[in-house]
Parts: sequence; C-alpha cells; structure tokens
Amino acid sequence: PERRARVAATLDALAHHRDLLSLLLVREIGKPWRPATADVDRAIDGVRWYTENIDRMLDGRAPLDGPVSNIASWNYPMSVLVHAMLVQALAGNAVIAKTPTDGGVTCLTLACALAAREGVPVTLVSGNGGELSRALVRAPEIGCVSFVGGRDTGAAVATAVADLGKRHILEQEGLNTWGVWNYSDWDTLSAVIPTLFDHGKQRCTAYPRFVVQRTLFDEFLAAYLPAVRSLRVGHPLAVERPDDPYPDLDLGPVINAAKAKDLHDQVAEAIDRGAVPLHRGSHDPARFLPGQDISAYVQPVTLLNPPPSSPLHHAEPFGPVDTIVLVDTEAELLAAMNASNGALVATLSTDDPSVHERLAPQIRAFKTGHNRPRSRGDRDELFGGFGQSWRGAFVGGDLLVRAVTQGPAGERLPGNFPDHHLMP
Repeated sequence: PERRARVAATLDALAHHRDLLSLLLVREIGKPWRPATADVDRAIDGVRWYTENIDRMLDGRAPLDGPVSNIASWNYPMSVLVHAMLVQALAGNAVIAKTPTDGGVTCLTLACALAAREGVPVTLVSGNGGELSRALVRAPEIGCVSFVGGRDTGAAVATAVADLGKRHILEQEGLNTWGVWNYSDWDTLSAVIPTLFDHGKQRCTAYPRFVVQRTLFDEFLAAYLPAVRSLRVGHPLAVERPDDPYPDLDLGPVINAAKAKDLHDQVAEAIDRGAVPLHRGSHDPARFLPGQDISAYVQPVTLLNPPPSSPLHHAEPFGPVDTIVLVDTEAELLAAMNASNGALVATLSTDDPSVHERLAPQIRAFKTGHNRPRSRGDRDELFGGFGQSWRGAFVGGDLLVRAVTQGPAGERLPGNFPDHHLMP
C-alpha cells in the first residue's frame, strides 16, 4: 500500500508538470506538441491503471532480489521508459535506467526527480552504453534487464543475459508490414495513412512497408498518395499565427542530422539500384524559423519495389520512408510480409474475414490487425514479438508484472525464449 501511494503521488506530480514535460520533449527530441503531450499522457494514464490492479497482479508474488535495469531508445522517454520504471517500482523493485544517448535526458531527469521526491526508488544514470553494460547488464546484482532498441545492440545484450541466465525483456526492431489483398474500403485506408507517420515513423510499431496486390495498385495509390501529401512537416515551435502557441504538425525532425543523411543516402541508393520514387515531399519555408538549419528534417518519401540489395528491402528505416512491394499470389504476399525474420505488429487489409483468419497466423508478427493498425499496447493487452524482433519475457498487464517479480517455484514465463519459449 505504501509503494502504491508513492507511485500514485508521483503520477499526480507528473500530471501537474505535464505541459513542462511535454515541452521538454518538443525541445529535446523535436516531437510536435500533440504527440509530445500524448507521450506524457500515456505514461500517466497507463501507470494509473496498474495502481488500480496491482494487488491482484501481485497475489502470491514477490519483488526480484536485485534491481530492474532499463536501457531504452530515445523516441518515447515517457510512455515507454518512465512507464516501465514506475510499474517495476510499483511491483516492489528498485529500478535503474540509462538515459538514451540521443536525447530526452532533461525530461527523464525531471520525471525521475519527481518520483524520487515521493520516495520511489529510481536511479537514472548517463554514459557510454558499452561501458555501462558491465553494470547494467552483466552485474550479478541486477535482477532483470529490460531493453528497447536496435537489433545490433540488442543481440549483444541477448548474448550477455543468456550466458548469465538472467531475466530479460528485449524489444528490438522488425520490419512491420501492411498487406493489401482483395480489398476495397479505400476511404478507411486513406484516413489511417497519416496516423501511421506518428513521430516520423520513429517508433517500434511503425508500418514502413506496404505489400499490395498488383491488380489493386492503382486504387491503392489513389488512396495513399493524397493522404501522404497532406502531411505537415516543420519546426515544432515555428508558429504561423501569434495566437497559435504550438503548430499542428504531423512530423518534426528525425533524431539528428546524421540519421537524416543516412535516410537520404538509403533512398538515393535504392533509386540508383532500380526503386521507383512515387512521392518525395518538399519543405514549406512557412513551417520553419528564418535561417534555420534543417539538416535533421526528412520529408516523407515513398519508393516502389526497393531492390533486394537495398537495406530498405529488409530492414526498418526508422524514419518517414515508406516502401511498396507488389505481389501476385498469396504466397508472395506472405513472403514479402515476412521479410525481416520477425516483427512486432502487422496488418492485413482484406474484405473477406476468412482470408484474414487463414493468412494472419502465417504472418511473423506478434500482433496482426484486420484492416486496422496494431500498437504496442499497455494495460491488459500482451506485447511481444517473433523472430529477431524480441527476446525474453512477453509483457503487458499481468505479464509485465510477472516478468519483474518472483512467483511460485518452477514457474515459467511466457515469451520468446530459445528453450521452447519458456524461462524460469
């Protein structure tokens, strides 16, 4: 009860400083105001749900012997990292987290300071990941490692925790795909396209690949292109009117100029090798500050049929770059949707529910939507991944709490583990 009261007080403090935390996200990582506030709100609302349900979830369970260690990417400091830390603490654990290398340190510092002020045992550290991994991953005192990031770093963490037999939750990227097969509800698809560009597709549940039945390609383009052309990109604080404190944008910058250059280079290379450019947005000077450096901004790009030799063919770009692959058979559809050996989410748009029911189990994604996107999900919805997109315990609701607590002797955690998906 005391721990729950302290976490609840932390949530009240976060809510009190909601606009400040949101503005820090705008300034630090370039999130437009609307998605920045959504990031903060999701963290607060999500953890409140756990405070209301934690007694049932902890029945017969105990905290881990050592602290939970968190290493997460920069893109969602509040709704991913702070959310996880507070739920882990609510379950009775001490919590330690590394600040992301690329941004969010000020927002995280404020959030953790507010938690520490209420007596919640959270510790925030900064530094080189390679050096800190000796403490945050390999130290015998750590009870569980929670990682969100890329496959290269995740593979090194996975090797370390496997050698040590340590509890782990490792969320890594995958190429999430959206298939279109025997489909006709184009107005619905057109309405959802802009929402798929949330935070410039710099998110683990973004959909950068569309796999489209060739005979539907003209109708798909008629729905897709007007939607992607409507996206507004600019400086999150470059207002067009004095009475408008925050412009209503769809995309701000990507994380840094180096990432923007990498995306531009990948697009140029794919086109040079045969991909067909279908859309390339252009900058609107009215949405930027006078004389502003715009080297970190990437306008939405759409390419048709990236060649197999291009990274865009099989890997997640982690930016506003869409690729479209045309297919003629269901077998080709499934092969193209499974290009990255595992993903977190996928969607199949089809008019026939029986087609979705038959094909969805063959798509290598943890969640597969029918005509609608799937999200990471918190609260009572499970989350995980297939193949190289996930290692370790599945989370969400009871499973998130089970992953960071000890249960009855011999208990096995459901998840993506080498040993028949189970782990003590």
